[in-house]
Amino acid sequence: MPTWVVTPLLVAFAFAGSARADDAARVDWARGLLIAGGTGIADRHAPSPAVALGTSRRSADDAAKKLLAAKLPTLPVAGGGTLAGKLADQATKAKLDAIVDAAITVTADPETDGSWHVTLGVPLEAIRQALADPRALPPKGDADPPVVIVDGVTAKPAIGTQIDGRGAATIWVKDIPAWAKDAPHAAAKSSKGGAIELAKPDGGPATLYVLVGGK
Repeated sequence: MPTWVVTPLLVAFAFAGSARADDAARVDWARGLLIAGGTGIADRHAPSPAVALGTSRRSADDAAKKLLAAKLPTLPVAGGGTLAGKLADQATKAKLDAIVDAAITVTADPETDGSWHVTLGVPLEAIRQALADPRALPPKGDADPPVVIVDGVTAKPAIGTQIDGRGAATIWVKDIPAWAKDAPHAAAKSSKGGAIELAKPDGGPATLYVLVGGK
């Protein structure tokens, strides 16, 4: 019989994964992440909190991944529709399943009772690449600016938005982040059909485009 204190909550739920009200999956376009939280309740039969932490962490991760997977089909895709229309392709679905399974840890907080609360994230760029191909570097190599700020964007955030006719890594912001303040600027000439054309072409396959002003 374990000697550590078991709270009524642990007695009620024993070993399980669950979600709090604030754990709902959501898209953070400015960080380029699909995010969800999960809670792993400690196993009241574990011999100690240390042992309970291992199983409850896995349960917390599983709970968050379940929310991420459920949210994926609702994500908007550039050009119209949602990701649900892409999941009929089994190869694409397998890629997306693997991406969710490999979700990165944004936060992970152990509790004194042996439970865990985590927040996991799936990079939106990984999702984009699952729908297309990875960005290929040109023969000249990685000589393009690493970041280009695109001003005056009128399009809505979506997965797979093209920049000057090519697939590109993007984030969507209202305000330019501090880490990009010295990056070159390019004006959006047009934003339609899931594509943004720049007034003066800049950047390339290795560039991250910071899109400012999306609806």
